[in-house]
Amino acid sequence: MTDAGVAERLRQVLAGARGAVRPLIPRRFRGDIPTVPVVRLSGVIGFSTPLRPGLTLASVARPLERAFGLRNAAAVALLINSPGGSPVQSHLIYGRIRQLAQEKGRPVIAFVEDVGASGGYMIACAADEIVCDASSILGSIGVVGGSFGFPKLMDRLGIERRLYTAGEHKAMLDPFLPEDPGDVERLKAVQGNIHQFFIELVKRSRGARLKGPENVLFSGEYWSGQPAVEFGLADAIGDLRSTLRARYGDKVMTPLMAGDRSLFGRPRPGIGFPGALAPSPGTELAADLAAAMISAIEVRALWARYGL
Repeated sequence: MTDAGVAERLRQVLAGARGAVRPLIPRRFRGDIPTVPVVRLSGVIGFSTPLRPGLTLASVARPLERAFGLRNAAAVALLINSPGGSPVQSHLIYGRIRQLAQEKGRPVIAFVEDVGASGGYMIACAADEIVCDASSILGSIGVVGGSFGFPKLMDRLGIERRLYTAGEHKAMLDPFLPEDPGDVERLKAVQGNIHQFFIELVKRSRGARLKGPENVLFSGEYWSGQPAVEFGLADAIGDLRSTLRARYGDKVMTPLMAGDRSLFGRPRPGIGFPGALAPSPGTELAADLAAAMISAIEVRALWARYGL
């Protein structure tokens, strides 16, 4: 047998061996089946208590790294359902997605479920394209902040406020003192800076796809799916399963990427994750529970802004 014949025979043997072994390999690791790992980004951004962990970079960094690190992945899908929250955590998550997408050369598709608004929409902008349901809520490109004032209640109860500061504006917007118009103006200036940063990020991410007057798009208003597509805030109406099957075939694999978990299935604490610190002593438990209740009310109020 000639050298060419030996080489051809060897190729046939190797091909047969690969064919015999292929069914034993997990489907997600087989190169002949397209795979699109899915990362779920759900919840209020940045609001975290031991009982209600929020969406932060610390809680999603590991699933994102696993998704983008999966060999032979055709793309990475983000399943987003968030009414927003912390602008800082929103931008940190956005930035990590873009970094990984550029490092790994992976296209990113965001699928908005109920809500992708405010910080949730900022995260969606990290994707190369945004797909939403006809009834999804998108937009709310703005900044909001709120508080309560109790000075009259304190007067009625006969409580005297004693506050000592070093720095003229250190007690700015203290809820137990009468509201100072100057403090409100300073707060609005900070909000204006954050809003402008948000606007520039959306413009940079969506580019020429945006269709509509800026005083409408960036007013803080939000829209359902079809108007959002018409304004260029999203690219198409659809869902994850149908969209990925149409694009990559009926056999496409969509493994859900999860973070590290403990023996009993609970999320494993990490840097900045609730529970990473030692539990509070017994005398502080009531305060922890009170903080959790207040946080739960704030979270409920954020969802309620979008009728959910």
